[in-house]
Amino acid sequence: MTAADGRHSVSVAGVIVDDRGRVLLTQRADNDQWQAPGGVLELDEGITDGLRREVFEETGLTVEPVALTGVYKNMARGIVALVFRCRPTGGQLAINDEVKRFHWATPDEVPRMVTEAFAVRVLDALHDGAPAVRQHDGVHLV
Repeated sequence: MTAADGRHSVSVAGVIVDDRGRVLLTQRADNDQWQAPGGVLELDEGITDGLRREVFEETGLTVEPVALTGVYKNMARGIVALVFRCRPTGGQLAINDEVKRFHWATPDEVPRMVTEAFAVRVLDALHDGAPAVRQHDGVHLV
């Protein structure tokens, strides 16, 4: 489903924060972009169940959602993303068909590695307070 058919899709992403304040970024195999792990919710799954599934599929890690940190809409594609700060609870990082590399990034590294529309999600997740609500065009905030 996309904006072209007049409907939205919902995705989830987990910003996994380690005990040193670094965040886990994944380099996607399909476009080489760095992002927080996540993906589209299945119609029959709950939000946090889908978050845990997507993070595990892309990283091999199990996580516990700590807080909803932002809601983001890709205006061009009609995708609404729910982003959560997460803490790792188990598993082991493993490369797969969707992800070619991992990097534990400092907050200063994020804007250099990640496009604006996705970097803001990661940086918003590092702050306490009300969830951010933002729109973007797939690359830049609008």
